[in-house]
Amino acid sequence: MDHATLTAADETVVSQVIEALAGPGARLRDDQRTAVAALVEPGSRVLVVQATGWGKSAVYWCATALHRAAGHGPTLVVSPLLSLMRDQVAAAAKAGLRAATINSSNVRDWSAIEAELADDRLDVVLVSPERLANPGFGARVLRQMGSRLGLLVIDEAHAVSDWGHDFRPDYRRVSDVLQQLNPDTPVLATTATANERVTDDVAAQLGEATLVLRGPLARASLELAVVDRLSPIQRYAWVVDHLPRLPGSGIVYVLTVADAERLAQAVQVVHGDAVPVAAYTGQLDAEVRHRLEDDLQANRIKALIATSALGMGYDKPDLGFVVHVGSPPSPVSYYQQVGRAGRAIDHASVVLLPSPADEGVWDYFATATIPVEPEVRRLLAALEQADGPASVPQLEAETGLRRTKVDLYLKQLAVAGVTERTPDGWLATGQPWVFDAAHYEGVLAVRRREAAIMRAYTRGERCLMQLLQESLDDATAAPCGRCSVCRNTLPAPLEPEPRTDTVRAVATGLRGSAQQLDPRKMWPGGEFGARGRIPQGLLADVGRVLVHADAPEWADTLGAAAGGDEAALGEVADGCVGVLSRWRADWPARPQMAVALETGGYPGLAEHVASHLARVGRLELGRLAVAGDAPPPDREVPSDREAAYWRGAIEVPDAAAVAGRVVLLVVDATRSQWAVAVAAAKLREAGAAMVLPLVIHRQV
Repeated sequence: MDHATLTAADETVVSQVIEALAGPGARLRDDQRTAVAALVEPGSRVLVVQATGWGKSAVYWCATALHRAAGHGPTLVVSPLLSLMRDQVAAAAKAGLRAATINSSNVRDWSAIEAELADDRLDVVLVSPERLANPGFGARVLRQMGSRLGLLVIDEAHAVSDWGHDFRPDYRRVSDVLQQLNPDTPVLATTATANERVTDDVAAQLGEATLVLRGPLARASLELAVVDRLSPIQRYAWVVDHLPRLPGSGIVYVLTVADAERLAQAVQVVHGDAVPVAAYTGQLDAEVRHRLEDDLQANRIKALIATSALGMGYDKPDLGFVVHVGSPPSPVSYYQQVGRAGRAIDHASVVLLPSPADEGVWDYFATATIPVEPEVRRLLAALEQADGPASVPQLEAETGLRRTKVDLYLKQLAVAGVTERTPDGWLATGQPWVFDAAHYEGVLAVRRREAAIMRAYTRGERCLMQLLQESLDDATAAPCGRCSVCRNTLPAPLEPEPRTDTVRAVATGLRGSAQQLDPRKMWPGGEFGARGRIPQGLLADVGRVLVHADAPEWADTLGAAAGGDEAALGEVADGCVGVLSRWRADWPARPQMAVALETGGYPGLAEHVASHLARVGRLELGRLAVAGDAPPPDREVPSDREAAYWRGAIEVPDAAAVAGRVVLLVVDATRSQWAVAVAAAKLREAGAAMVLPLVIHRQV
């Protein structure tokens, strides 16, 4: 297609926008100008695949300004993350545009924003894919904008393709919006992480005449490095040692929420307030996340210890480093995250600290979102038999599937038009569902290939930047000359190992804290029978956890204890004594009896610890029995069935012994806490005055 050009008047508007964004004298790059000029044309379709930090958002701010100057309607931006939306609202204001976002964090503002939109007082509206897929939003806003929509922008457009199968199922509903658009409405899709297959897929969804602008993905400012062969606790200590040395402020990515919280604690144990950091996860309130993002922007903290919740979209041009404690499963997501660094500075450190345990995490997430055909059929049958719209909790009870899986399947089915979400719940549309085995096998094959690339990356088989570029089919991929593989050494100030005293200090510091265990307060219904609030007289009290998730300070010791190692058993028992000592100030009453509950996680461990605590604390030693030959339920069993299992299995052999006693319930391991809740209820029914749970290992 012939490239459109900008008029002199257009150039004036564009210059004003780009100088407001990037400073006096700033000008659009050639590809940016080409994209902006194309987007002025009615019905144009443009896909921009460019490196992180290239300036993709500048394209749609300039295009929006031109459309508004010509009297057209506002721009709708579909954006994946709240942090990105906030940055974009601020950038729009800087460019002289009035922008607002509609997302889960500002529900109270929706009516006012929609009124402003109706009065044409907004230039830009940013929405999440979930909001776009919401029937209420669609009815009120999309229809209202209708034919006057000036420009549609799909940010992080790779998620529209099958890469987004994992990311956000609702993102694939964007294609429905494309079908409903006025054909004259221009559409821009942007991404930094699309290989040729994804590029072709997205371009096909946009339309045959899509202009694809693809540039080189190498980032000259990034110094990539891999520091391998460290144990879990050594990786923590490495971060603690290096944070003061790394340039500027940055992000330390971890794979789990637990890791984010623990690593932030480890830094504070050694450095106190001298190296300020904070844990950043999707579990935090939006207001807290915003404050932390602002703190990093203003360099009030050295680093955010973050999960992937701070991945795509966060923009801090002078971010000095990105460290990964654990490998992401995909070079796509890794490139996205490291691309946060070095956008407006010459040198930024990017370090990966891999672990042999990473592949277990990869394996889990590789299949976690792939539908299991019999389960989906069971869900559809429940929907078809429902009298009307069905809620997710209702479907969970009727199908025996976990709530998270029900929610995922419903969204995936909605993408295929098989289910429909209404304000009152979910409905089956009557459209048949076909399990596309070939498609899902293709998705798994892609993930296996991506995992192989990450293995090659961690092993340093060739230039690190080149490997990332090749994974995204960048034809310009070549050795960068700057990474740890090209140099055959770690760039300063990186060292291959942490200091021994730091390892010791981190382990000791982390072992000195215990996580609070809040009791379950509701029975699950379903197969269990009882539903609703657990009676006060059957509740466990607030408990404590010695080892949470895969805590690195305990990993080796817990493994040895499971094998019967006497020294390790002694360490775990002494650790529990320490927990009780620190917990004592918060006890509603001192325990009088210790009782062990063996859930099958670590045979003999709870008995050993309970006996030790009874001896050290001068407590009576009671007993719980776990009856039945059936093994304990696995993690995929829904709550009602798991709770029912433990109700049938746990017995209190001697009710008279526990009557009137404050019981310390020592549990070897739990993931769901149903065993703890049921055991506490049984002890309370037998007459226990109070039950204080102590969980040795809370699994996730």
